[in-house]
This record gives sequence, structure tokens and C-alpha cells, in this order.
Amino acid sequence: MTARRAARKNGTRGGKRMPGAIEPRLLTHYREVARPVLREQFGFPNPHQIPQVVKVTLNVGVGEGSRDRKLVESVAGELAVISGQKAVITRARRSISNFRLREGMAVGATVTLRRRGMWEFLDRFVSVAVPRIRDFRGLNTRSFDGRGNYTVGIREQIIFPEVDYDKVRQIHGMDVTVVTSTDKDDQAYALLRQLGFPFRGEIPVIIGAQAS
Repeated sequence: MTARRAARKNGTRGGKRMPGAIEPRLLTHYREVARPVLREQFGFPNPHQIPQVVKVTLNVGVGEGSRDRKLVESVAGELAVISGQKAVITRARRSISNFRLREGMAVGATVTLRRRGMWEFLDRFVSVAVPRIRDFRGLNTRSFDGRGNYTVGIREQIIFPEVDYDKVRQIHGMDVTVVTSTDKDDQAYALLRQLGFPFRGEIPVIIGAQAS
């Protein structure tokens, strides 16, 4: 599939929504509900100051990757299914003899999502995948990095319903990192909460609800 055909399928062209394309539900919620709430909460005089999600990164490290190429390929395939985008194989930057690791060996896979794919993934992640976490009691509010970015550590990739359990070679975890446009954790927290992230001790915002 060419880049142009893929863009038409996703309803975008040059990163912009094409006329007639259905806008991702979470993006609509952000524009119509979250932005007004955030602007009032923080008193932003300029609408461009309102925080937004810039990109989402999914990253899996495979310790056995240097000895099992098929495992890395399997992980990359799962990431592609979960994200809807081809994963990139990550490789060792240097050799470490104690771990039998040579520079250039495959050690994992990663995907970076932006625009439409980012919004669609976040919607599925918050609404479908996170509630499937075993003994889930809410997302940790301390996982911000001090620069407005948030990382969720997932222990099992099978919380994503797109993953076919019968084809899983190995249960593994992954990191999901949400990069925002703000460098302040309190603003990033407020943004993600408005996007439905079920933080521990907080009542989740219902996506699709109107701003009060």
C-alpha cells in the first residue's frame, strides 16, 4: 500500500483530516470537552498554551532477542497489530560481553504514533485495554517524568484484545509513553485525566460526556 493510499484509508492527507473523514472519537472529545476545561482550570490567555498530546511511543525490550530472532519478530508483529503501524526493530548500540550482546543485535521493538493513529490507539488503550489489567486499581500518578510526559508499564501484552493469545510466543511487558506539549506535570496530569485515563484515587472522565 502506498503512502497516499494509506493516508486516504486513515482519512488524512499531509497530517490533516480529509473532508468527509470521520474524526477519532477521542480527538473530538479533546477539542470539544477537554480543551475548554483545561483552559478554564489553568486560566490560559492564549489557546495555543493549552496542553495536547504530541505523540505516543510503545516500546518492548526483549532480553532473549540476541539469541532468538523469531521472538523479536513476534514482538514486532504484536506491536504492529496493537498499534496499527509497522514496528521498528531496536538494536544494541554497543557490545556487552557479560550479556553475550554484540553491537547491532536485535533487542526489542518500538512504535511511535502521531496524529490520527495516536488518538485511535489512546482511545482503545484507555477504554478497552487498561480495564483488562489484572487486579487493576488505577494508573500510578507518580509516573510522570518531571517534563510533562507519562509512562505506563504494562506487564502483559495480552491486555490488548488485538493480540491472538494462541499465537503468543512469550508473555512480555511494554512501556507506553505519552509525550505532551507541556513541560509541567500538573498540566499533563490534568490533560490525561480529561482524556479518560483512570488514575488511582480519581473518578475517570467519561469520554463523550459534555463539559459541565
